[in-house]
Amino acid sequence: MGTIFDLAERAWSGALGSDTIGLIAPTFAHEEIAPGLHFVHGFANVAVLRTGEGLVLVDTGSFMTRRRIFEAVRQIGSDPIHTAIYTHGHVDHAFGLPPFLEEANGRGWPRPRIVAHENVAARFERYRRTRGYNACINARQFSVARGVVWPEEYDPPDTTYASSLSLRVGEVSLELHHARGETDDHTWSWWPERRAVFTGDQFIWVSPNAGNPQKVQRYPEEWAASLRAMLALGPELLVPGHGVPIFGAARVREALEDTAEWLESLVAQTLERMNAGEPLDAIVHEVRPPARLAQKPYLQPAYDDPEFVVRNVWRLYGGWYDGIPAHLRPAPHAALGREIAALAGGAGALVRRARDLAAAGELRIACHLLDWAVAAAPDDAQAHGARAEIYALRAQRTSALMSKGVFGAAARESKAKAGV
Repeated sequence: MGTIFDLAERAWSGALGSDTIGLIAPTFAHEEIAPGLHFVHGFANVAVLRTGEGLVLVDTGSFMTRRRIFEAVRQIGSDPIHTAIYTHGHVDHAFGLPPFLEEANGRGWPRPRIVAHENVAARFERYRRTRGYNACINARQFSVARGVVWPEEYDPPDTTYASSLSLRVGEVSLELHHARGETDDHTWSWWPERRAVFTGDQFIWVSPNAGNPQKVQRYPEEWAASLRAMLALGPELLVPGHGVPIFGAARVREALEDTAEWLESLVAQTLERMNAGEPLDAIVHEVRPPARLAQKPYLQPAYDDPEFVVRNVWRLYGGWYDGIPAHLRPAPHAALGREIAALAGGAGALVRRARDLAAAGELRIACHLLDWAVAAAPDDAQAHGARAEIYALRAQRTSALMSKGVFGAAARESKAKAGV
């Protein structure tokens, strides 16, 4: 057994501790994990299926790592790419084809068939319309201070489906299924002969990315249903969108059941409180995942946060109004900051109180006060210095990468304005 098998065993046993984000860091290692099935460990993984008619790729990698993915696949085999399947249209999964397309064109091979759910085309069009916004939010989410160059070119699917699709390439038969979850264009696949399920981002070795605060709507209840549909097939091998494979029917069953329960519990708790008339503010601070799942190595909140999932459930069923009347048509943030600063005795008073609160461990309240302070006094170096310091501390102390990204961006913004 090689690198992938060893890493999978360490991940399952919990030997990696809380470093599940580290598990997702690409090594570009590749191994045959079942007869005719090779696994490439990228930031987003690529599965390579050998067939008598050419290679089948399940996902193609990121626009940033496409050359490394191409090289890894070509170490596996030199056969033409017959079919590429996008599990969904995110840029880390569906933007790795250009080197393969260039190769096919240069060698006179047929252009690979590209298969995806019918909603992928609409996603690509939305990316074109919001290119600048996506560059901004992804720079913030992944703590890239100098920004992200969002791709302009897309390789759309030429074969699409609505609900399910049976696909045969040579001797390999795959069953493709649509499921809303992290996205509305998601495909998970089943290879019956190998008892292998290709989950895409419906399973990613961290708690489900079902709440992302800077992205469009996610669908946690349907996400859980897709995991249970996979479970019903009795898979013995799980190939995830990120992280490493899970080997063995018992482990696969446990991972799918636990992740489905995690999602279902957050949805049920949120809806129960919504139906009782509770406001979002109360629900966010009351709902928690099942305690028995807290130590599962594949359900750590290292990327998304359960609070964000709750907010997404509210957005799905309740709209954007959070139940606090002043928030229906709120005052501008700067005006609110000036008024609170005036009541407190100036921005300096807010800064002093925020430092006291931070020293006592009350970072949430401290950040509110500092945001008001810099809104009231946007050129105050003292206020920005404190804000930079405390948001950096908050980024350091949070587990979810999304929170680290937003808090870190706030710290960098204020550090620049403070001139430190």
